[in-house]
Amino acid sequence: MTEILVQDVVAGAIADRPVVEHPAWSVLKRSVEEIRPWQSKDGSIDFDAEGAPTRAAVEAVVERIVDAVEELSPLLPHDAAYHRALVADLRKWADGAFDVPDFLDSLLAFHPAADRADGLQRLVVFPMYTQNGNPDRNLEAVVLRMVWPEWLADLEATRYDNPLFCGIAFEDFTAGYDTNSAVLFPETIAVREAPERFTWGGIFCDREAARFRRVTEAAVDLLGVQLPEDIAEMVGDQERCEKAFVLWDMIHDRTHSHGDLPFDPFMIKQRQPFWMYGLEELRCDLTAFKEAVKLEAEGNQHGRDVQYAVLFDRMFRFPVSGDRVRNYDGLGGQLLFAYLHKHDVVRWTDNQLHIDWEQAPAVTNQLCAEIEKLYRDGIDRPKLVHWFAAYDLVSTYLAPHPGSRWAKGPDALDLSQPPRKLVDDVLADEFPLSMFYEALAKKLKDVIASTKGITAASAERAAA
Repeated sequence: MTEILVQDVVAGAIADRPVVEHPAWSVLKRSVEEIRPWQSKDGSIDFDAEGAPTRAAVEAVVERIVDAVEELSPLLPHDAAYHRALVADLRKWADGAFDVPDFLDSLLAFHPAADRADGLQRLVVFPMYTQNGNPDRNLEAVVLRMVWPEWLADLEATRYDNPLFCGIAFEDFTAGYDTNSAVLFPETIAVREAPERFTWGGIFCDREAARFRRVTEAAVDLLGVQLPEDIAEMVGDQERCEKAFVLWDMIHDRTHSHGDLPFDPFMIKQRQPFWMYGLEELRCDLTAFKEAVKLEAEGNQHGRDVQYAVLFDRMFRFPVSGDRVRNYDGLGGQLLFAYLHKHDVVRWTDNQLHIDWEQAPAVTNQLCAEIEKLYRDGIDRPKLVHWFAAYDLVSTYLAPHPGSRWAKGPDALDLSQPPRKLVDDVLADEFPLSMFYEALAKKLKDVIASTKGITAASAERAAA
């Protein structure tokens, strides 16, 4: 292994030399990309497939990856145990003739939440799918840095306990992240069995901020929104937006396990109509909004920024991003806009979107309260009754598809079936876009598409 002279990582200091500037990173990245076209959807390599490489050829590439990891690891002594386990898992995969990969041992050795020092670099290599990105379990490599400023650490320690949350930012990545994915989650990694519990979850606040800025700037210009001066400054400031997003994400993430909830707060193991997922994600965002209002009142400089990050991302980007098949985040954005519109906080008049900035916080918190009441009352309801109550809440503000059986009420459904079977009667686009959003989607589609794979650095290059 090549000896590399770096300062020891002590008390949260970071390696002097950026990992992505080391020649071994380029070797590692190219080698991971070389393996990608050989892998099947489950991450295995079929040597009998047409055009498949020889096993010896793949083994040679994996050895290059191993050498690169071992060369880079001294730059990152805080992750030495993980890198040793990673090398072992790579070689185990090779020894198993590149069958379905199993990187459980290295996953269990990776503990980024145990050391969230601001600016700390990490080299991560796993076979995984990237949420909202690549659906296949390809080998991926990413270099990231932790985003954990002192003010955020203080809030987590004293107010918003979330010991598993990792704020992170990209340094560089392989093709699975040249997508719309902005998360690094352990449940996406190929393993022989799921661990008893996951110990971390990371969200790339730099990508979220860069995407938010580009879409918001375009939407504000298109809709003629007159922004308050300080919010216009925030939208133009990448670093400030990153701080807003990492705080929003931390509060959102913890909200999934707080409040009046089902036993499986993330709904991972439940088959439910997609508006239930939409309401859960919106509840978590609106809880972050509500807390941001409190923080602003207490003089926290980031509280106001979080409020407008939530409002603009939810209203301008979410409804017109992705396809219309069970788009639960899009549904949440539509619901927020419709609620604000029906309460005269937003008005579309003379081809200009007017926003009542003074009323926005109170009315947004009012929607949060309605969803919280839905959850609280749901504890005493059977599942199907709760689903219909949630449908009633959504359809109060959003028009269902005219062909919907759910919109016609219980008499239109075969209630002899278990609730999970009735999910089949939900239309792929149960709550279609309004005419306002249909027009907005057409005008913003190129801007939305341009945010694929965006980072702070790529956004700056595009602006230049």
